[in-house]
Amino acid sequence: MRKAFLILFLCNLTLSFSQGNASIGKVYPEDYFTTPLKIPIILSGTFAELRSNHFHAGIDIKTLGKEGLDVLASAEGYVSRIKVSHWGYGKALYITHPNGYTSVYAHLKKFSPKIEEYVKKQQYKKKRFEIHLFPSAAALPISKNELIAYSGNTGGSGGPHLHFEIRDSKTEKPINPMLFGIDVNDSKKPRINTLIGYALKNNSHINAISKPTQISLKQLENGDLLAKKIKAHGTIGFGINAYDQLDGAYNKNGLYSLSLKINGKKEHEFNAESFSFSESKYINLLIDYERFKNLKQRIQKCFIEPENKLSIYKKTSNNGYLTIKDGLDYTVEIIAKDFKGNSQKITIPITGSKDSIVVKETLKKTPYKIKREIFNVFKKDGITVAFPKYTFYNNFYLDFNVQDSLVKVHTPSIPLDKKYTLTFDVSKYTESEKKKMYIALIDEKGRNSYITTVKKEATFYTTTKSLGNFTLLTDNKEPNVQLVNFKDAQWLTNFNELKIKITDNESGVKSYRGEIDGEWILLEYDPKTDLLVYNLNDKIFTTAKHNLKITVTDNVGNTTTLNATFFRKK
Repeated sequence: MRKAFLILFLCNLTLSFSQGNASIGKVYPEDYFTTPLKIPIILSGTFAELRSNHFHAGIDIKTLGKEGLDVLASAEGYVSRIKVSHWGYGKALYITHPNGYTSVYAHLKKFSPKIEEYVKKQQYKKKRFEIHLFPSAAALPISKNELIAYSGNTGGSGGPHLHFEIRDSKTEKPINPMLFGIDVNDSKKPRINTLIGYALKNNSHINAISKPTQISLKQLENGDLLAKKIKAHGTIGFGINAYDQLDGAYNKNGLYSLSLKINGKKEHEFNAESFSFSESKYINLLIDYERFKNLKQRIQKCFIEPENKLSIYKKTSNNGYLTIKDGLDYTVEIIAKDFKGNSQKITIPITGSKDSIVVKETLKKTPYKIKREIFNVFKKDGITVAFPKYTFYNNFYLDFNVQDSLVKVHTPSIPLDKKYTLTFDVSKYTESEKKKMYIALIDEKGRNSYITTVKKEATFYTTTKSLGNFTLLTDNKEPNVQLVNFKDAQWLTNFNELKIKITDNESGVKSYRGEIDGEWILLEYDPKTDLLVYNLNDKIFTTAKHNLKITVTDNVGNTTTLNATFFRKK
């Protein structure tokens, strides 16, 4: 019933890409069901792909590597939400439809003229580029196929594309857009690269090994895989690294479903149909987080950890856990599928054997044991770390150390459910020294990055979900501000925009402000390119000479002000 209703909704879906007056192709609703597409939709990202700390909430539609292509409304409705931000979705548009669903369009270059006018009015009123608006149903009604925006590369986008979502309007849960009748060409099977076995209890083993172990695979004539026969005992589980590719694209996309059978009975099933944003953090329990952090390889577990509250699974009796008994034989099958039903299967033969464990997981003990059910506070040499209850998913020994100016708070190989507080005693520093200091996180390559620093009289603290190395740094350098596409005292009669580059290689840019002739101007900031851009058409210039003032402040208060003159009259 639901699927039929969803497909009825997407009978109204239209995705159109054109540039200027030259159309490069349109996809009409009837094309989904009757005739081949004039230009096939090609995806660079699929729904519920595994991303860092979250699932991908929609599909990414390729836009031929271009920006500025027309984006049309998938169905009638009204603009219910508009968000403009430096990161994340960049410029994003939300349209609520009368059938209970909301469509989302993200990483846009700009909005259609009527929406752009509405947004700019609010930006100038609030004097800020980043803005979050919730128009009334009557403010911006939208017709089916109406131009609503132009595709782009704003926010956290890694290249030009259109991010498209469909959400339940009441729950805000994203739903796989492919369930709405969108069709893509996909004749390729998913590809499974790696199989990992996990001994999940103290007395369990796989091939006499109690720590995670990679299992050899060989490919069969039909393209499926056969694992080397293993000996095991106790409670065990499996995980795989896999990806899917669609026709016409090299992108490595996520799976639509992953299931596990034991002796023919399904004991685990993951389906990329819908999830809630509040549970997305549990992706760090779905994957082998430690392996991902250490080897940059995502292993998707075929069993459900006790603290994993994802709703993206189909319920089974044992949640993918296998209990292997001595002397018995088992056949495990893991099946990876894409939305079109293409699949690859691993068959794993197992013999129960209560062997002695030869290779054990080593446990490094420290004086700082985390007991997840209580509030944990540890202090050393003027540094305090405070972990609220249930910050972590399991008990463990924290590697906490202070040496010279470097603070080590474990390694980033354990996922956190909540933020913790890291506090530095700064009472030994002068007021002038503290003014320019901040807390920095040091990554695995030794690069420093500012993290939000709250300053008190005798302490600095930050709340974070990052583990690793931290230190206090001093930033005495002012931000750098440069004119890009024009020079001081230049005539700009035929210019459409001003470009200014702003950088700060120490604590980073915190804020910026632009003025022309003493009036605030709307500067669009792209932190990926370090560019501020001003649209000269936003202002009517009645005199010839104009003064431009750009003020940039970093995260410790260093400020640079650039003053320039330009000439323009029209």
